[in-house]
Amino acid sequence: MPTTPRHKKTKRVTRSISFSLPTLPFPLASFVHPLRSSASQWLIVPALLTVAFLFRWAVGLGPYSGMGAPPMHGDFEAQRHWIELTTHLPIKEWYWHDLEWWGLDYPPLTAYHSWLLGLIGNYINKTWFQLYDSRGMDDDQLKTFMRFTAILSEYLTYIPAIVIFARVYGKQAGLSAYDRAIALGAILLQPGLILVDHGHFQYNSVMLGFAFLALDCFITDHILWGSFFFVLSLCFKQMALYYAPVVFAYLLGLCVFPRLDIRRLFCLGLVVVGTFSIMLAPLVLFGGVEQIGQCLFRVFPFARGLWEDKVANFWCATNVVIKYKKVFTPETLQRASLAMTLVGILPTCIILFLNPQKRLLPLGLSTCAWSFFLFSFQVHEKSILLPLLPATLLLAGSLSGDTISWVTWMNNVAMFSMWPLLRRDGLALQYAVMMLFYAWLMGTFHNLPQDLPSKAVHLLSYAAILGLHLAEIVVGKLERYPDLWVVGNVVVCFGCYLLAWAWLQKRMWTESLRGKSKAE
Repeated sequence: MPTTPRHKKTKRVTRSISFSLPTLPFPLASFVHPLRSSASQWLIVPALLTVAFLFRWAVGLGPYSGMGAPPMHGDFEAQRHWIELTTHLPIKEWYWHDLEWWGLDYPPLTAYHSWLLGLIGNYINKTWFQLYDSRGMDDDQLKTFMRFTAILSEYLTYIPAIVIFARVYGKQAGLSAYDRAIALGAILLQPGLILVDHGHFQYNSVMLGFAFLALDCFITDHILWGSFFFVLSLCFKQMALYYAPVVFAYLLGLCVFPRLDIRRLFCLGLVVVGTFSIMLAPLVLFGGVEQIGQCLFRVFPFARGLWEDKVANFWCATNVVIKYKKVFTPETLQRASLAMTLVGILPTCIILFLNPQKRLLPLGLSTCAWSFFLFSFQVHEKSILLPLLPATLLLAGSLSGDTISWVTWMNNVAMFSMWPLLRRDGLALQYAVMMLFYAWLMGTFHNLPQDLPSKAVHLLSYAAILGLHLAEIVVGKLERYPDLWVVGNVVVCFGCYLLAWAWLQKRMWTESLRGKSKAE
Protein backbone atom coordinates (compact mmCIF):
# COMPACT_ATOMS: atom_id res chain seq x y z
CA MET A 1 0.00 0.00 0.00
CA PRO A 2 1.58 3.27 -1.09
CA THR A 3 2.29 5.69 1.60
CA THR A 4 1.37 9.28 1.25
CA PRO A 5 4.31 11.60 1.57
CA ARG A 6 4.48 13.50 4.80
CA HIS A 7 4.39 17.20 4.40
CA LYS A 8 7.04 18.97 6.39
CA LYS A 9 5.53 21.21 9.00
CA THR A 10 6.51 24.80 8.50
CA LYS A 11 6.74 27.19 11.40
CA ARG A 12 4.07 29.81 11.11
CA VAL A 13 5.49 33.32 11.32
CA THR A 14 3.22 35.64 13.20
CA ARG A 15 3.53 39.30 13.82
CA SER A 16 3.96 40.25 17.46
CA ILE A 17 0.75 41.42 19.06
CA SER A 18 2.74 44.19 20.72
CA PHE A 19 2.61 46.23 17.51
CA SER A 20 -1.11 46.59 17.90
CA LEU A 21 -0.83 47.90 21.46
CA PRO A 22 -0.95 51.66 21.95
CA THR A 23 2.22 53.60 22.62
CA LEU A 24 2.64 55.82 25.64
CA PRO A 25 1.79 59.44 24.78
CA PHE A 26 5.21 61.03 24.32
CA PRO A 27 7.84 60.90 21.53
CA LEU A 28 10.44 58.73 23.31
CA ALA A 29 7.84 55.98 23.74
CA SER A 30 6.98 56.25 20.04
CA PHE A 31 10.62 55.80 19.04
CA VAL A 32 11.00 52.66 21.13
CA HIS A 33 7.62 51.26 20.07
CA PRO A 34 8.78 49.63 16.77
CA LEU A 35 11.30 47.55 18.77
CA ARG A 36 8.57 46.15 20.99
CA SER A 37 8.36 42.95 19.00
CA SER A 38 9.91 39.92 20.70
CA ALA A 39 12.06 39.42 17.61
CA SER A 40 13.45 42.96 17.85
CA GLN A 41 13.84 43.46 21.59
CA TRP A 42 17.53 42.54 21.47
CA LEU A 43 18.09 45.70 19.40
CA ILE A 44 16.75 48.07 22.06
CA VAL A 45 19.85 48.43 24.25
CA PRO A 46 22.36 48.69 21.33
CA ALA A 47 20.12 51.26 19.63
CA LEU A 48 19.79 53.37 22.78
CA LEU A 49 23.53 53.16 23.51
CA THR A 50 24.30 54.27 19.95
CA VAL A 51 21.93 57.23 20.15
CA ALA A 52 23.35 58.18 23.56
CA PHE A 53 26.89 58.04 22.13
CA LEU A 54 25.96 60.24 19.15
CA PHE A 55 24.47 62.93 21.37
CA ARG A 56 27.52 62.92 23.63
CA TRP A 57 29.90 63.16 20.70
CA ALA A 58 27.84 65.90 19.03
CA VAL A 59 27.90 68.00 22.21
CA GLY A 60 31.64 67.36 22.42
CA LEU A 61 32.19 69.02 19.04
CA GLY A 62 31.48 72.37 20.70
CA PRO A 63 33.66 74.42 23.04
CA TYR A 64 34.65 73.48 26.56
CA SER A 65 35.37 75.19 29.86
CA GLY A 66 38.19 77.68 29.41
CA MET A 67 38.66 77.18 25.67
CA GLY A 68 40.84 80.04 24.48
CA ALA A 69 40.33 81.82 27.81
CA PRO A 70 43.63 82.63 29.53
CA PRO A 71 45.04 82.84 32.11
CA MET A 72 43.56 79.74 33.83
CA HIS A 73 41.71 78.09 30.91
CA GLY A 74 38.96 76.44 33.00
CA ASP A 75 38.11 72.87 33.98
CA PHE A 76 39.42 71.34 30.76
CA GLU A 77 42.88 72.61 31.64
CA ALA A 78 42.49 71.33 35.20
CA GLN A 79 41.80 67.80 33.98
CA ARG A 80 44.61 67.97 31.40
CA HIS A 81 47.03 69.34 34.00
CA TRP A 82 46.25 66.51 36.43
CA ILE A 83 47.16 64.05 33.69
CA GLU A 84 50.57 65.66 33.15
CA LEU A 85 51.09 66.08 36.88
CA THR A 86 50.43 62.43 37.74
CA THR A 87 52.53 61.06 34.88
CA HIS A 88 55.58 63.30 35.37
CA LEU A 89 55.86 63.72 39.13
CA PRO A 90 56.25 61.21 41.97
CA ILE A 91 53.18 60.47 44.08
CA LYS A 92 54.56 62.39 47.03
CA GLU A 93 54.26 65.63 45.05
CA TRP A 94 50.78 65.16 43.58
CA TYR A 95 48.89 67.09 46.26
CA TRP A 96 51.63 69.68 46.82
CA HIS A 97 52.77 70.72 43.35
CA ASP A 98 52.11 74.32 42.21
CA LEU A 99 48.74 74.63 43.93
CA GLU A 100 48.07 77.98 42.27
CA TRP A 101 47.81 76.28 38.87
CA TRP A 102 44.92 73.87 39.23
CA GLY A 103 46.36 71.97 42.15
CA LEU A 104 44.95 68.47 42.52
CA ASP A 105 41.89 68.74 44.79
CA TYR A 106 40.03 65.46 44.26
CA PRO A 107 40.51 62.12 46.09
CA PRO A 108 43.20 59.66 45.00
CA LEU A 109 41.14 57.55 42.59
CA THR A 110 40.79 60.62 40.37
CA ALA A 111 44.59 60.90 40.43
CA TYR A 112 45.01 57.23 39.47
CA HIS A 113 42.46 57.69 36.68
CA SER A 114 44.41 60.71 35.40
CA TRP A 115 47.65 58.72 35.58
CA LEU A 116 46.14 55.89 33.51
CA LEU A 117 44.85 58.33 30.88
CA GLY A 118 48.31 59.92 30.83
CA LEU A 119 49.96 56.59 30.00
CA ILE A 120 47.69 56.29 26.97
CA GLY A 121 47.95 59.97 25.98
CA ASN A 122 51.73 60.13 26.22
CA TYR A 123 51.95 57.06 24.00
CA ILE A 124 49.92 58.89 21.33
CA ASN A 125 51.43 62.38 21.60
CA LYS A 126 53.89 63.40 24.34
CA THR A 127 53.47 67.12 23.63
CA TRP A 128 49.92 67.08 25.02
CA PHE A 129 51.08 66.49 28.58
CA GLN A 130 54.55 67.98 28.86
CA LEU A 131 55.02 69.42 32.34
CA TYR A 132 54.82 73.25 32.25
CA ASP A 133 55.23 73.50 28.45
CA SER A 134 51.72 72.27 27.60
CA ARG A 135 49.74 74.59 29.89
CA GLY A 136 46.69 76.09 28.25
CA MET A 137 47.02 73.94 25.12
CA ASP A 138 43.94 74.12 22.85
CA ASP A 139 45.06 71.60 20.25
CA ASP A 140 42.18 70.00 18.31
CA GLN A 141 43.69 66.52 18.52
CA LEU A 142 44.11 66.92 22.28
CA LYS A 143 40.48 67.97 22.50
CA THR A 144 39.44 64.86 20.58
CA PHE A 145 41.51 62.64 22.86
CA MET A 146 40.11 64.19 26.02
CA ARG A 147 36.55 64.02 24.72
CA PHE A 148 37.05 60.36 23.87
CA THR A 149 38.40 59.56 27.34
CA ALA A 150 35.28 61.14 28.89
CA ILE A 151 33.00 58.95 26.75
CA LEU A 152 35.12 55.83 27.30
CA SER A 153 35.18 56.37 31.06
CA GLU A 154 31.40 56.82 31.06
CA TYR A 155 30.77 53.71 28.98
CA LEU A 156 32.92 51.63 31.31
CA THR A 157 31.25 52.78 34.55
CA TYR A 158 28.07 54.86 34.38
CA ILE A 159 26.41 53.31 31.33
CA PRO A 160 26.63 49.68 32.53
CA ALA A 161 25.32 50.77 35.94
CA ILE A 162 22.30 52.46 34.35
CA VAL A 163 21.53 49.53 32.02
CA ILE A 164 21.64 47.09 34.93
CA PHE A 165 19.55 49.36 37.14
CA ALA A 166 16.82 49.93 34.55
CA ARG A 167 16.51 46.21 33.96
CA VAL A 168 16.62 44.99 37.57
CA TYR A 169 14.70 47.79 39.26
CA GLY A 170 12.12 47.79 36.48
CA LYS A 171 11.56 44.05 36.84
CA GLN A 172 11.20 44.42 40.60
CA ALA A 173 8.60 47.14 40.02
CA GLY A 174 6.71 44.99 37.50
CA LEU A 175 7.46 47.05 34.38
CA SER A 176 7.33 45.42 30.97
CA ALA A 177 10.42 45.19 28.76
CA TYR A 178 8.98 48.03 26.65
CA ASP A 179 8.54 50.32 29.65
CA ARG A 180 12.02 49.48 30.92
CA ALA A 181 13.43 50.43 27.53
CA ILE A 182 11.64 53.80 27.65
CA ALA A 183 13.00 54.45 31.13
CA LEU A 184 16.53 53.50 30.03
CA GLY A 185 16.33 55.91 27.10
CA ALA A 186 15.09 58.73 29.31
CA ILE A 187 17.95 58.21 31.76
CA LEU A 188 20.69 57.84 29.13
CA LEU A 189 19.57 61.00 27.31
CA GLN A 190 19.25 63.08 30.50
CA PRO A 191 20.78 66.37 29.26
CA GLY A 192 22.46 67.68 32.41
CA LEU A 193 25.20 65.06 32.63
CA ILE A 194 25.80 65.16 28.87
CA LEU A 195 26.36 68.93 28.89
CA VAL A 196 28.54 68.97 32.01
CA ASP A 197 30.79 66.02 31.17
CA HIS A 198 30.92 66.31 27.38
CA GLY A 199 30.35 70.03 26.96
CA HIS A 200 31.81 71.81 29.98
CA PHE A 201 34.14 68.82 30.43
CA GLN A 202 34.55 66.70 33.53
CA TYR A 203 34.47 63.04 34.57
CA ASN A 204 31.43 63.13 36.87
CA SER A 205 30.09 60.00 35.19
CA VAL A 206 32.83 57.88 36.77
CA MET A 207 31.88 58.92 40.30
CA LEU A 208 28.19 58.51 39.49
CA GLY A 209 28.88 55.20 37.77
CA PHE A 210 30.52 53.73 40.87
CA ALA A 211 27.68 55.09 43.05
CA PHE A 212 25.03 53.53 40.82
CA LEU A 213 26.95 50.24 40.57
CA ALA A 214 26.73 50.25 44.36
CA LEU A 215 22.99 50.88 44.03
CA ASP A 216 22.72 47.95 41.62
CA CYS A 217 24.42 45.73 44.17
CA PHE A 218 22.14 46.94 46.97
CA ILE A 219 18.93 46.24 45.05
CA THR A 220 20.21 42.73 44.20
CA ASP A 221 21.23 42.08 47.84
CA HIS A 222 24.99 42.10 47.19
CA ILE A 223 25.67 44.60 49.94
CA LEU A 224 29.39 43.88 50.35
CA TRP A 225 30.05 44.55 46.67
CA GLY A 226 27.81 47.59 46.96
CA SER A 227 29.92 48.92 49.83
CA PHE A 228 33.07 48.34 47.76
CA PHE A 229 31.75 50.30 44.77
CA PHE A 230 30.43 53.12 46.94
CA VAL A 231 33.85 53.59 48.55
CA LEU A 232 35.29 53.80 45.02
CA SER A 233 32.77 56.55 44.29
CA LEU A 234 33.88 58.46 47.40
CA CYS A 235 37.51 57.97 46.44
CA PHE A 236 36.89 59.40 42.96
CA LYS A 237 35.02 62.58 43.93
CA GLN A 238 34.15 63.86 47.36
CA MET A 239 30.68 64.95 46.13
CA ALA A 240 29.61 61.32 46.55
CA LEU A 241 29.33 62.27 50.22
CA TYR A 242 25.92 63.68 49.23
CA TYR A 243 24.79 60.03 49.14
CA ALA A 244 26.80 58.70 52.10
CA PRO A 245 24.30 59.31 54.95
CA VAL A 246 21.58 57.39 53.12
CA VAL A 247 23.88 54.50 52.28
CA PHE A 248 25.07 54.37 55.90
CA ALA A 249 21.50 54.47 57.26
CA TYR A 250 20.31 51.76 54.85
CA LEU A 251 23.19 49.38 55.58
CA LEU A 252 22.95 49.97 59.33
CA GLY A 253 19.22 49.27 59.17
CA LEU A 254 19.93 45.95 57.41
CA CYS A 255 22.35 45.06 60.21
CA VAL A 256 19.92 45.94 63.00
CA PHE A 257 16.49 44.88 61.69
CA PRO A 258 14.74 42.49 62.08
CA ARG A 259 17.52 41.35 64.43
CA LEU A 260 21.07 42.44 65.16
CA ASP A 261 23.52 40.84 62.70
CA ILE A 262 27.04 41.31 64.08
CA ARG A 263 28.64 39.23 61.34
CA ARG A 264 27.15 41.35 58.57
CA LEU A 265 28.14 44.56 60.39
CA PHE A 266 31.72 43.30 60.80
CA CYS A 267 31.99 42.28 57.14
CA LEU A 268 30.68 45.65 55.96
CA GLY A 269 33.19 47.46 58.16
CA LEU A 270 35.98 45.25 56.88
CA VAL A 271 35.10 45.95 53.23
CA VAL A 272 34.86 49.71 53.79
CA VAL A 273 38.11 49.99 55.75
CA GLY A 274 39.90 47.62 53.38
CA THR A 275 38.81 49.51 50.25
CA PHE A 276 39.79 52.88 51.70
CA SER A 277 43.14 51.40 52.73
CA ILE A 278 43.82 50.11 49.22
CA MET A 279 42.95 53.48 47.71
CA LEU A 280 45.15 55.43 50.13
CA ALA A 281 48.03 52.95 50.30
CA PRO A 282 50.05 54.40 47.36
CA LEU A 283 49.97 57.86 48.92
CA VAL A 284 51.33 56.53 52.22
CA LEU A 285 53.84 54.09 50.73
CA PHE A 286 55.38 56.57 48.30
CA GLY A 287 54.82 59.84 50.11
CA GLY A 288 54.40 59.24 53.81
CA VAL A 289 51.48 59.64 56.20
CA GLU A 290 51.46 63.44 55.77
CA GLN A 291 50.09 62.91 52.27
CA ILE A 292 46.75 61.87 53.80
CA GLY A 293 46.46 65.18 55.66
CA GLN A 294 47.32 67.21 52.57
CA CYS A 295 44.89 65.20 50.47
CA LEU A 296 42.06 65.92 52.93
CA PHE A 297 43.02 69.59 53.07
CA ARG A 298 42.81 69.85 49.29
CA VAL A 299 39.61 67.80 49.02
CA PHE A 300 37.66 69.91 51.56
CA PRO A 301 38.44 73.57 50.75
CA PHE A 302 36.56 75.31 53.58
CA ALA A 303 38.80 78.35 53.20
CA ARG A 304 37.07 79.26 49.93
CA GLY A 305 33.99 80.48 51.77
CA LEU A 306 30.28 79.71 51.70
CA TRP A 307 30.16 79.81 47.89
CA GLU A 308 32.19 80.96 44.89
CA ASP A 309 29.76 81.31 41.98
CA LYS A 310 26.07 81.99 42.42
CA VAL A 311 24.13 78.75 42.74
CA ALA A 312 20.42 78.04 43.30
CA ASN A 313 20.62 77.01 46.94
CA PHE A 314 19.37 78.53 50.20
CA TRP A 315 22.44 80.67 50.86
CA CYS A 316 22.69 82.37 47.49
CA ALA A 317 18.92 82.82 47.11
CA THR A 318 18.43 84.41 50.53
CA ASN A 319 21.63 86.42 50.23
CA VAL A 320 19.46 88.89 48.30
CA VAL A 321 18.01 89.84 51.69
CA ILE A 322 20.77 88.87 54.17
CA LYS A 323 24.40 89.49 53.21
CA TYR A 324 25.80 86.46 54.99
CA LYS A 325 29.47 87.01 54.23
CA LYS A 326 29.33 90.52 55.70
CA VAL A 327 27.24 89.69 58.76
CA PHE A 328 28.71 86.32 59.85
CA THR A 329 32.18 84.80 60.14
CA PRO A 330 33.12 81.83 57.93
CA GLU A 331 33.18 79.56 61.01
CA THR A 332 29.63 80.56 61.95
CA LEU A 333 28.43 79.93 58.41
CA GLN A 334 30.11 76.52 58.38
CA ARG A 335 28.30 75.50 61.57
CA ALA A 336 24.98 76.90 60.31
CA SER A 337 25.23 75.07 56.99
CA LEU A 338 26.17 71.84 58.77
CA ALA A 339 23.19 72.13 61.12
CA MET A 340 20.72 72.88 58.31
CA THR A 341 22.07 70.03 56.18
CA LEU A 342 21.76 67.56 59.06
CA VAL A 343 18.17 68.66 59.69
CA GLY A 344 17.42 68.23 55.98
CA ILE A 345 18.81 64.69 55.69
CA LEU A 346 17.48 63.42 59.02
CA PRO A 347 13.96 62.36 57.89
CA THR A 348 15.33 60.37 54.96
CA CYS A 349 17.98 58.65 57.05
CA ILE A 350 15.48 57.75 59.77
CA ILE A 351 13.06 56.24 57.24
CA LEU A 352 15.74 54.10 55.61
CA PHE A 353 17.23 53.04 58.93
CA LEU A 354 13.91 51.94 60.41
CA ASN A 355 12.54 50.62 57.13
CA PRO A 356 15.48 49.59 54.87
CA GLN A 357 13.58 48.83 51.68
CA LYS A 358 15.78 48.67 48.62
CA ARG A 359 13.10 50.15 46.36
CA LEU A 360 13.31 53.36 48.45
CA LEU A 361 17.00 53.84 47.69
CA PRO A 362 16.65 56.07 44.58
CA LEU A 363 14.26 58.34 46.50
CA GLY A 364 16.59 58.34 49.50
CA LEU A 365 19.67 59.18 47.44
CA SER A 366 17.84 62.03 45.73
CA THR A 367 16.29 63.61 48.84
CA CYS A 368 19.56 63.38 50.78
CA ALA A 369 21.50 64.94 47.90
CA TRP A 370 18.88 67.71 47.60
CA SER A 371 19.45 68.56 51.26
CA PHE A 372 23.19 68.85 50.68
CA PHE A 373 22.71 70.93 47.55
CA LEU A 374 20.23 73.30 49.17
CA PHE A 375 21.95 73.87 52.51
CA SER A 376 25.57 72.73 52.61
CA PHE A 377 28.87 74.64 52.35
CA GLN A 378 30.66 75.28 49.02
CA VAL A 379 28.06 74.05 46.52
CA HIS A 380 28.73 74.33 42.78
CA GLU A 381 26.24 74.56 39.92
CA LYS A 382 27.34 71.16 38.63
CA SER A 383 26.47 69.53 41.96
CA ILE A 384 22.81 69.59 40.89
CA LEU A 385 23.59 66.34 39.05
CA LEU A 386 23.78 64.46 42.34
CA PRO A 387 20.13 64.90 43.38
CA LEU A 388 18.90 65.06 39.80
CA LEU A 389 20.16 61.72 38.51
CA PRO A 390 18.68 59.51 41.28
CA ALA A 391 15.39 61.38 40.77
CA THR A 392 15.57 60.50 37.07
CA LEU A 393 16.12 56.86 38.04
CA LEU A 394 12.58 56.84 39.41
CA LEU A 395 11.41 56.40 35.82
CA ALA A 396 12.81 52.86 35.93
CA GLY A 397 10.25 52.05 38.61
CA SER A 398 7.22 53.91 37.28
CA LEU A 399 6.12 55.56 34.04
CA SER A 400 2.99 57.05 35.55
CA GLY A 401 2.05 60.53 34.38
CA ASP A 402 2.86 62.01 37.78
CA THR A 403 6.39 60.56 37.83
CA ILE A 404 7.14 61.56 34.24
CA SER A 405 5.87 65.12 34.74
CA TRP A 406 7.85 65.78 37.93
CA VAL A 407 11.06 64.11 36.75
CA THR A 408 10.97 65.96 33.43
CA TRP A 409 10.24 69.23 35.21
CA MET A 410 13.21 68.73 37.55
CA ASN A 411 15.49 68.11 34.56
CA ASN A 412 14.23 71.20 32.74
CA VAL A 413 14.69 73.44 35.78
CA ALA A 414 18.14 71.96 36.47
CA MET A 415 19.20 72.75 32.92
CA PHE A 416 18.12 76.35 33.39
CA SER A 417 20.02 76.58 36.69
CA MET A 418 23.23 75.65 34.83
CA TRP A 419 22.65 78.25 32.12
CA PRO A 420 25.11 80.85 33.55
CA LEU A 421 27.87 78.22 33.62
CA LEU A 422 27.13 76.89 30.13
CA ARG A 423 26.84 80.41 28.70
CA ARG A 424 30.34 81.25 29.99
CA ASP A 425 31.63 78.12 28.27
CA GLY A 426 30.12 79.15 24.93
CA LEU A 427 27.63 76.27 25.02
CA ALA A 428 24.46 78.30 24.41
CA LEU A 429 23.57 76.33 21.26
CA GLN A 430 24.14 72.97 22.93
CA TYR A 431 22.14 74.12 25.95
CA ALA A 432 19.15 75.22 23.87
CA VAL A 433 19.11 72.13 21.67
CA MET A 434 19.49 69.62 24.51
CA MET A 435 16.96 71.35 26.76
CA LEU A 436 14.31 71.68 24.07
CA PHE A 437 15.00 68.20 22.72
CA TYR A 438 14.60 66.52 26.11
CA ALA A 439 11.49 68.55 26.92
CA TRP A 440 9.95 67.47 23.60
CA LEU A 441 11.17 63.87 23.91
CA MET A 442 9.48 63.45 27.29
CA GLY A 443 6.29 65.27 26.25
CA THR A 444 6.70 68.06 28.80
CA PHE A 445 3.47 69.92 28.13
CA HIS A 446 1.48 66.77 27.37
CA ASN A 447 2.51 65.14 30.65
CA LEU A 448 1.72 67.97 33.04
CA PRO A 449 0.50 66.95 36.53
CA GLN A 450 -3.19 66.26 36.86
CA ASP A 451 -3.79 68.16 40.10
CA LEU A 452 -4.26 71.89 39.63
CA PRO A 453 -1.69 73.21 42.18
CA SER A 454 1.14 71.11 40.71
CA LYS A 455 0.15 72.00 37.16
CA ALA A 456 0.16 75.70 38.09
CA VAL A 457 3.62 75.38 39.65
CA HIS A 458 5.03 73.74 36.54
CA LEU A 459 3.48 76.21 34.10
CA LEU A 460 4.48 79.25 36.18
CA SER A 461 8.05 78.03 36.49
CA TYR A 462 8.28 77.45 32.73
CA ALA A 463 6.89 80.94 32.17
CA ALA A 464 9.51 82.40 34.54
CA ILE A 465 12.31 80.53 32.74
CA LEU A 466 11.12 81.75 29.35
CA GLY A 467 10.66 85.29 30.68
CA LEU A 468 14.17 85.47 32.12
CA HIS A 469 15.68 84.17 28.90
CA LEU A 470 13.75 86.69 26.81
CA ALA A 471 14.68 89.53 29.17
CA GLU A 472 18.35 88.62 28.96
CA ILE A 473 18.20 88.53 25.16
CA VAL A 474 16.13 91.69 24.66
CA VAL A 475 17.37 93.90 27.50
CA GLY A 476 20.89 92.53 27.81
CA LYS A 477 23.29 93.20 30.64
CA LEU A 478 22.40 96.14 32.88
CA GLU A 479 25.31 98.29 34.03
CA ARG A 480 23.70 99.10 37.38
CA TYR A 481 22.63 95.49 38.04
CA PRO A 482 25.08 93.30 36.11
CA ASP A 483 24.01 90.11 37.91
CA LEU A 484 20.26 90.72 37.76
CA TRP A 485 19.44 87.83 35.41
CA VAL A 486 21.73 85.43 37.28
CA VAL A 487 20.08 86.37 40.58
CA GLY A 488 16.67 85.85 38.96
CA ASN A 489 17.85 82.43 37.81
CA VAL A 490 18.99 81.57 41.35
CA VAL A 491 15.73 82.69 43.02
CA VAL A 492 13.44 80.91 40.53
CA CYS A 493 15.42 77.67 40.57
CA PHE A 494 15.76 77.67 44.36
CA GLY A 495 11.98 77.92 44.73
CA CYS A 496 11.53 75.06 42.25
CA TYR A 497 14.14 72.93 43.99
CA LEU A 498 12.42 73.37 47.34
CA LEU A 499 9.20 72.07 45.79
CA ALA A 500 11.05 69.18 44.10
CA TRP A 501 12.64 68.27 47.43
CA ALA A 502 9.26 68.42 49.18
CA TRP A 503 7.62 66.25 46.47
CA LEU A 504 10.34 63.62 46.79
CA GLN A 505 10.16 63.69 50.59
CA LYS A 506 6.39 63.18 50.46
CA ARG A 507 6.71 60.36 47.96
CA MET A 508 9.35 58.65 50.04
CA TRP A 509 7.13 58.82 53.11
CA THR A 510 4.09 57.39 51.29
CA GLU A 511 6.15 54.67 49.55
CA SER A 512 7.66 53.70 52.88
CA LEU A 513 4.26 53.39 54.54
CA ARG A 514 2.87 51.44 51.59
CA GLY A 515 5.76 49.00 51.67
CA LYS A 516 5.47 48.58 55.42
CA SER A 517 1.74 47.82 55.22
CA LYS A 518 2.39 45.20 52.52
CA ALA A 519 5.06 43.58 54.66
CA GLU A 520 2.66 43.36 57.59
